This record gives sequence, structure tokens and C-alpha cells, in this order.
Amino acid sequence: MGHYDAFNDDFSQKIVFQNINKHLNALEDDYFYHLYLGKNQNDLKAMFGDVKFVCMGGTSKRMQKFAHYMKDVLGYRIPTGLTLNDITQITDRYSMYKVGPILFANHGIGCPSLSILLNEIMKLLHYAGCEDLTFFRIGTCGGIGVEPGTVIITDEAVDGLLRAEYRQYVLGKEKIRETQCDRKLIKDLLKISEEMQIRRKFNVVNGRTLCAHDFYEGQSRIDGVFCDYTREEKLDFLKFCNEKGVVNMEMESLCFAGMLNYAKVKFGIVCVALLNRLENDQITASTELILEYQERPFEIIGEYIRRKIMNNEE
Repeated sequence: MGHYDAFNDDFSQKIVFQNINKHLNALEDDYFYHLYLGKNQNDLKAMFGDVKFVCMGGTSKRMQKFAHYMKDVLGYRIPTGLTLNDITQITDRYSMYKVGPILFANHGIGCPSLSILLNEIMKLLHYAGCEDLTFFRIGTCGGIGVEPGTVIITDEAVDGLLRAEYRQYVLGKEKIRETQCDRKLIKDLLKISEEMQIRRKFNVVNGRTLCAHDFYEGQSRIDGVFCDYTREEKLDFLKFCNEKGVVNMEMESLCFAGMLNYAKVKFGIVCVALLNRLENDQITASTELILEYQERPFEIIGEYIRRKIMNNEE
């Protein structure tokens, strides 16, 4: 499939997303309810047609901060009297910012919230005719066998049974999609961290990411409202996961990897560990330290995007 061409109501030859819904071409209108944007309500080509990078994270404040960070990295200036606006400020579900060819959006917590945002942003970019896209998820996580503050680049996402598969149930049938991250992109990010000597400031590792359905039982915590296993059983499971290459836990990577793999789009997942789950269940770092941790992935992803944009402009 290619992107939508509003002038001839057909698809052009340039591939944007594979496996895209064939019914979209027949829709006279397509309103993205959760973003308060739409195919006929907005000039999506003019607003988003130049997008090359999509950066997503859990909270709106983190994405706003990353947008300002990239504005400074790229040397973009906002005219006096203007500001970096939230494109979706009418809705309180998600926030979205744009800096040059970079789109920033927060996806909330968990796969269902992320799935909604990915669906609507991918359709938006499809109608806008975007090409050569790269997606990033920038998040926080619980590390397994790594120090707090460690930045983790995901090789592949696995579920609670350590299967590298995203399971979606459609019309009463199970659909399984792969969750391997782009290998070349992983190498590029690791190379950038070496070249920037980032490891002198904090640890950077890569490995498997366990995506859980919730924050407590699904992540083997013993401080939730329910817990029918012992502390020893919890530690045994976390150690088993670590032996199988799992270095962190969070709640979005399966959906992110599964959907973007199915669309055959380049993507990466870079998270920072707020704690080592082999030592603790509760996050005890100060607010100031947590905020500093959250910005660590900015340096690696930001430099990757900067180099791509600068090379394209030369």
C-alpha cells in the first residue's frame, strides 16, 4: 500500500505503512476522536507532511520537555510572542507537539492507551503522505540486574511468558505479530552512545524487555493490593527472566513493537530504569533524580535524529 492522494482518491506508489486497512481509501471522512483532528477537518498534508520522526512517551510533560530539548539541539528559534503549542490541546487524553520534522506525543500507560494513539497517528501520517518514518518510544521502566539510571535499548519485547509475540484478538481469533526491534537502529543507537562517550555519565545496555499488563502483579511486585506469591518466588522469577536476557519491565513495548513491525516501519524503544527490581519494588529516588533519569534517553535519540536531519540538509 502507499499513502493517500486526496487529488485522485487513490494510492500513490511510495510505501508508507504495509498492511494498512484497505477500507480507509473508501472513507469520505475519517475523524481521529482522541486527537480532535480529522482528514477533512484539517489540512494534514500541510500540518504533518514533512514528519520523519515520531517520538512517544508516557506523559505529556516528558514529551513537551523532549520537544523543547530537540528545538534547542537543532537550533530552531520560536518567534517572539509565540510558543511551542500542544496541537491537541482541545482534548485532555493526549498531547502532541511538533518541531520541524519531529512529532512528539504522549501515549499514556499500557498497551490499550498506546494502541489508540498509534492507530490515529499512523492514519494521520498516512493521509498526510509522510515517507521514510522512524518511530521511538522513550520511557521509564523497572530494571532487572541493572543500576537505577541505566538506559536500556530494547532488542525485542516479550510477554509475561517470555514469548516475543504481540497477541491481538480480532473477530474471535488470535493474531500474533512479531516484536523484534530494528537491528540496524539498535546498532546505530549503541554506536552513538559510544561516540558521545555517554557511558562515562551513565550505563547504556541492550536486551529483552518484558511487557506486563499492569504495574503490580504482572510485574511480580509484592506491594500491590493482591499478592499470592512469596518474596522468594518473586526473586526466583526475576532472576529467571534475567538469565533469559530480560533487563527491564514496562507496559507498552509489546504493542509498540507488534504494531510497527506489522506496518514494517523502523522503530526503537529506549527506556531508563528507575530502580533495580532485584533489590526493591518501590521507587525511592528523589523527584529531582527521577526527572534527571527521564532525560537520559533524550541524549541518544536526540543525537540520532540530529545527525539524520543534518545529513539530509547537506
